[in-house]
Amino acid sequence: MTTSSGEGLLVIARWQDGQVLKGTTHDFAPTRPTFHLATRSEAGSRTLEIPLNALKAVFFVKSFEGDAQRHARYDFDATKGQGRRVVVTFTDGETIAGFTVGYNPERPGFFLIPADSNDNNARVFVVNAAVRNLKWVTGAAPLPIGNAGHGE
Repeated sequence: MTTSSGEGLLVIARWQDGQVLKGTTHDFAPTRPTFHLATRSEAGSRTLEIPLNALKAVFFVKSFEGDAQRHARYDFDATKGQGRRVVVTFTDGETIAGFTVGYNPERPGFFLIPADSNDNNARVFVVNAAVRNLKWVTGAAPLPIGNAGHGE
């Protein structure tokens, strides 16, 4: 389930160069080269067109606050999910694990549902160009993953 603020889906866009923007979107589609992100700050609100190919991932979050001190506990058996079990390591070293039904290396990216039901990320759109390693998981043991992703 992805959380909506009433003004759109809550997302955190992370660029491959480390830049981060938080906001809402109404028009994200994995097959389109761009989407719009509405941001708010003390200076006011603005809407930006975001190029998908420059991103590392789009994190669809439950809240913008999150808990940066929390370490994800990726346990596939303790989390209900559909699709194949996968561990993704980004080019910057961040790792995230979850379930996917739509991975295709020929597409711009794929959706991943985190294998930690308490994660702040409801789902993540992973940009294939930002992936260093993708590993399919079999078996039932919890995954000890350092530097796990939180979106924020």
